[in-house]
Amino acid sequence: MAKIYLFDGSAESLNNWTNRDGSPINWIHEGDIMTVRHGDIISKETYGDAHIHVEWREPDMPNESGQGKGNSGVYIQGAYELQVLDSYGIKNPDFSDCGAIYSMYAPRVNACRPALQWQTYDIYLRAPRFNEDGTVKEAARVTIFQNDICIQNNIELYRTTPGGVTDKQVAEGPLLLQDHGNPVSYRNIWIEKM
Repeated sequence: MAKIYLFDGSAESLNNWTNRDGSPINWIHEGDIMTVRHGDIISKETYGDAHIHVEWREPDMPNESGQGKGNSGVYIQGAYELQVLDSYGIKNPDFSDCGAIYSMYAPRVNACRPALQWQTYDIYLRAPRFNEDGTVKEAARVTIFQNDICIQNNIELYRTTPGGVTDKQVAEGPLLLQDHGNPVSYRNIWIEKM
């Protein structure tokens, strides 16, 4: 399948995103990078089963800690938050650290690079399956690589996480990038529908 670029660095690709209310986004765009400012952004493109690629860079915030240090999130299908955080050096990450499915699963290992270095997520999603009456037959499953290291291996997303665009599992949904008040930068975001 062909890659669908949600953000390729061009000004035109900013049009692939909206704010929660559907208005144009207001994130900072410099070169091939966009940086969090003023609200979550949501892709216009939706997807079911997919390979999702996201690159991000943490700001250097040495005086901060925990959830105040480079916090953002990648919401798979707008429903499940994959935590983005400066968790570099944490020996035993929990379900709120970088690479966690927030409030559900800690990453298997801490694969974080130091702040100011680019990092990658490669997310392999098997979307939920539904019965004819609309009830969930099989929950979504996901395998995630951070910086080419497997941090989540075929885990079941048995519920949504807080803060997404929906509190229900969906057959198709968008990608949401979270504004949590920290200047996290993103580039080279694409999906392959599978």
